[in-house]
Amino acid sequence: MDQFKDFLASTPWWAYVLVFLFIVFLRDILQKKHTISHNFPVVGHLRYLLETIGPELRQYIVANNREELPFNRSQRSWIYASSKKQNNYQGFGTDQDQSAAGYVFINPALFPYKLKPDHPNLKEKDLVPCAKLMGEYHQRRRPFRPRSIVNISAMSFGSLSARAIESLNRGAYAAGAFHNTGEGGYSPYHKKGADTMLQIGTGYFGVRDDDGNFDIDKLIKLTTDYPQIRAIEIKLSQGAKPGKGGVLPASKITKEIAEIRHIPMGQDVISPSNHSAFTTPNELLDFIENIADKTGLPVGFKSAVGKMELWEELTDLMLERNIGPDFIAIDGGEGGTGAAPPSFANHVALPFVFGFAAVYKIFQKKGLANRVVFIASGKLGFPSSSLMAFAMGADLINVAREAMMSVGCIQAQSCHTNTCPAGVATQNKWLEMGINVKDKSERSGQYLKTLRKEILEITHAAGYEHPCQMTMDDVDVGMGDNNYTTTLKQAYKYEKEAVSFPDMKSLIECPHIGNIQKIEDQVS
Repeated sequence: MDQFKDFLASTPWWAYVLVFLFIVFLRDILQKKHTISHNFPVVGHLRYLLETIGPELRQYIVANNREELPFNRSQRSWIYASSKKQNNYQGFGTDQDQSAAGYVFINPALFPYKLKPDHPNLKEKDLVPCAKLMGEYHQRRRPFRPRSIVNISAMSFGSLSARAIESLNRGAYAAGAFHNTGEGGYSPYHKKGADTMLQIGTGYFGVRDDDGNFDIDKLIKLTTDYPQIRAIEIKLSQGAKPGKGGVLPASKITKEIAEIRHIPMGQDVISPSNHSAFTTPNELLDFIENIADKTGLPVGFKSAVGKMELWEELTDLMLERNIGPDFIAIDGGEGGTGAAPPSFANHVALPFVFGFAAVYKIFQKKGLANRVVFIASGKLGFPSSSLMAFAMGADLINVAREAMMSVGCIQAQSCHTNTCPAGVATQNKWLEMGINVKDKSERSGQYLKTLRKEILEITHAAGYEHPCQMTMDDVDVGMGDNNYTTTLKQAYKYEKEAVSFPDMKSLIECPHIGNIQKIEDQVS
């Protein structure tokens, strides 16, 4: 035994390396599964290694500041700096190609809007409530004026970790924003102070019976027990996977998630593509009215955009019956998701600008545009793209992936694998522990505040007090390499309806404005 130990001790290290490589060599040439490693034993493994770390190499070494998608390095850096309250300025002028097709130009006024001595924004530079009162036209018992024009879009507990959801909720409270629960149900982590918009998807998670059907009694109890639920959103589809239900892999389902959603453990949860409670525009209107009547809350729906025939039918029925949604969230095809087939994410549904314009024009043609609060989503969490949406007729902006970045997301694009290295889109407890809720909630809130502040500053530069006053003539888009630009009005062939706006002070003093309860009264 001692002789063997002496032999091992006297053998040079490179000999062990040679033996290891020889074993790998034999394994490679004998296996028949991988062609590359069979044809190029040992060295072929370098190909698989580089393929594995390829996204990281491109993200940090190869790609320049403007190349990456969905969000390039420059965009991510702006979000990170804004959320950390760091310097998010740039020096020496723009580094963007301003002659590119689709480039957004905000037209400044010769004389910017000047705040009067008693103006609310002199004290709170980022305070911008929604100009419309949600539920006003249909006289809901509990109408809602969102305190923030920028809010957290639908992301479920299950898709995101508990600490990520809690950080977003506490951040939304600090910023006066509302937090959409996503279709995964109303979790304890959504109850940390912020106003919430409860989303009901095709799986009816949290408000379903044992057979998976919608249970109105559960919804009534939920909205009664938690008055911070200020609106209800029916999810018809989302931009990244319209016409396809959501998927929560079994690996991400914990006992807690199963109890919240009222689902079994140990199997993938696949939301149906269709609702069982309704199948036609007429039945959708009935469903909306029933929920609004029983809860007293504003009710609307979220949808991606494609074929327009049913939108025409829906608006005709709204006119005929004098009922309808209090708000509509239009989700662009460029929107994100935790998991979707590339064929859906890449090719199904219109991008936001085309989809929103098509829907808005139908509502405008029928005289319905000001009955509805329009919520815009799909990579709009930046000042210029937000203002473009307001100019087109949007009343609110919902942000999802940008909000995820504010709590630490690094765009690893591993949301569907339960291995998110930042602990944001995972149920792995070790990875999730990396999220410091106190720190990340401050960053989340600060991102929302910074975005609103810069939106407001550009609004003032354009000569207006509130973004709702932006018009289609206030934004130009680049038409390509001929360096020609055109206004949104010329590009999309409509001018948005004027929104009733007395002044900022009137909005702030509205008795139905959100986020006015003390946090100790809301947190459970």
